[in-house]
Amino acid sequence: MTVVDSVLSRVPEPLRRLLLKHRELLKFAIVGGTTFIIDNGIWYLLKLTVLEEKPVTAKIIAIIVATIVSYVLNREWSFRTRGGRERAHEAALFFLISGVGVGLNSGPLWISRYVLHFEEPHVSRLVQEVADFASGSIIGMLLAMFFRFWAFKRWVFPDELGHKRRGSALPDDPAEELGHS
Repeated sequence: MTVVDSVLSRVPEPLRRLLLKHRELLKFAIVGGTTFIIDNGIWYLLKLTVLEEKPVTAKIIAIIVATIVSYVLNREWSFRTRGGRERAHEAALFFLISGVGVGLNSGPLWISRYVLHFEEPHVSRLVQEVADFASGSIIGMLLAMFFRFWAFKRWVFPDELGHKRRGSALPDDPAEELGHS
């Protein structure tokens, strides 16, 4: 029994069915939470040390590292039953779409800093940090997340190609996945 099976077996039946029905979204969200921590950890490490004067550059570097982790986790877990493209083609599409995601993620931070001037000396350090977090880690991340989930399902890991990988090994009914018919 996998960890997911073990956790889901403890969830009440109505919620379990809902989680199973939307398991890709749930897995994508868990991967997103993991990469959110990686992204913000690296971003704050860089922007509070070597890239103090370049917070957008620090954010872009952090996003790139988190994106690499995201590819591996999404490929091997979130969308493992989808796809079927050659790895190089799939990875190229993933990173192209993720590049658009970098723009969507860092755009609100850029606007906050350089259009709205939520930076020292125009505002206090506290206001600057709250604005950076809200724009770079909340607004930007949500914009990029919704775009990437839609684009990954549509172009990188399309379901119609997944039938090649699934064969008859994986059940079509989510309840069968846990042995609940």
